[in-house]
This record gives sequence, C-alpha cells and structure tokens, in this order.
Amino acid sequence: MDTERYLRQAVDLFEEVLGEHLSGIYLHGSLAMGCYRPEQSDIDLLVVIHNKAHFPVYQRLARRIVEFQDSLPNRRGIECSVILKQYLTDFVHPTPFEFHFSDFHLDRYRQDEHYICGGFEDADLAAHLTVVYHREKTLYGPAIRSVMLPVNERLYIQSLVYDIENAVEDIADKPVYFTLNLCRVLGYLVEKNIFSKQEGGEWGLRILPSPYGPLINHCLAEYTRADCSSEVIPPEEWREFAVYMTDRINSMLD
Repeated sequence: MDTERYLRQAVDLFEEVLGEHLSGIYLHGSLAMGCYRPEQSDIDLLVVIHNKAHFPVYQRLARRIVEFQDSLPNRRGIECSVILKQYLTDFVHPTPFEFHFSDFHLDRYRQDEHYICGGFEDADLAAHLTVVYHREKTLYGPAIRSVMLPVNERLYIQSLVYDIENAVEDIADKPVYFTLNLCRVLGYLVEKNIFSKQEGGEWGLRILPSPYGPLINHCLAEYTRADCSSEVIPPEEWREFAVYMTDRINSMLD
C-alpha cells in the first residue's frame, strides 16, 4: 500500500472541502506509531479547523470521504475527527468535535445524505491528541507543537482508562484489542511511555508474569499477522488476564 500517496490525497480532499476553515491535519494511531497493518488498521487523522463550518460543508465532506474510502486498499479505510483549533491550547475533556468519520458510521453516511456525526464530545480525543503531540506527524499546517499545549497527564490517563473500562466483560470477544490496550495502559502508568498497541504488548511480554506470555504472544501475532495461530484460548483465560490487569491499573490510580 502506497500510504504516502493516499495521505496526500486525503490532505487534498480536506483542503478542497474545508478551504479557509482548515488549520492543520495531523496523523495519529498506528500509522503515526510505526505499527500500521493495512489488513486491519485505519488511517487515523486529526483535522483542526479555525472556526465552525456550516452544515452543508460537513455534508460535502462526508460524501467526499465516502468516495475516498472506496478507493482505499486498507480494509478499514480512514478515521478522522474534526475539532476546533481553540481546543489545542484551551483543552476540554471530553473534547467536543465538529465532525467524525469511521467505518462504524460508513453505512449510515452512505444511506442518509443528511446524516452527520458531529456536535458531540469524545473522551478518546485526549489520547489521540497526546499521540499527535508526542509523535509530531504533521501532514498539513503548522508543526503541532507550535500550536498545541500538551494534554494534562491526568486527562490522558482518564482517556486511556475509558478505553478499557469494559475489558473484563468484553475481552473474550475482542482479545487482541483489549489485551494490547491493557498492556499499553499499564505500561504508561509504570514507565510513562506512550506506547502503541504493539509496543504495549511487547512491553507486557518483558514485564508481566510469564504465565500471561502465551496470551500476549497470541495477540501480537494476530495484530502483526506474523504467525496467525489456530490455537483457541478459553474465554476464562482472557477474563483472568483482564481482571489481573485492571486490578493492577486501578491500584496505581488510587
């Protein structure tokens, strides 16, 4: 996959539709953190605008992104959030967003030309903005550190914890997602390193009790597609791991 070409096309799309509203476009997620996998990763973008745009602008943006999505070779396409520039220096948590697009909303965007996901708040944005700030992947506009203040650590941690709050209940259904996220959350609390999912899993292999090694190795193999094992791990083993990890995480938050 020629990611550079698709990133240039994405930038052109936002420039054309948002025009003078557009302030900057910044990369976060797996592509910014060096663990992008076209078969399962999306292209994560944070789009910053100077001021609010009118509703028809977002309608046009949605239509153009749907067209762009259909041209992308990666399975999950693009995910983006559009926020106001003021929140880069006057941070609010959960952070308001003007527009959001992801594969979760794709069918709704296709079926309803009046549908826009926007005007809400997103607790995940504190984590996304932290990655944007620390990985410094600017696609358009000023370098992020010249226009943004770092997110307060307490709010970043809240955002991380929000993402794993249902881990015990849901890990058996989404073992890779929750296992690697649990590792990177605990890794941050222990070492203050901002890990990707893959980096978090690799940290967990080094640091966590050895009985959990096979579970983490299984998830890393699935995530990287390096060695897709057919081994079936019982749901209770995933839940035991999630209970252990959430207990450790909560003990560090007390």
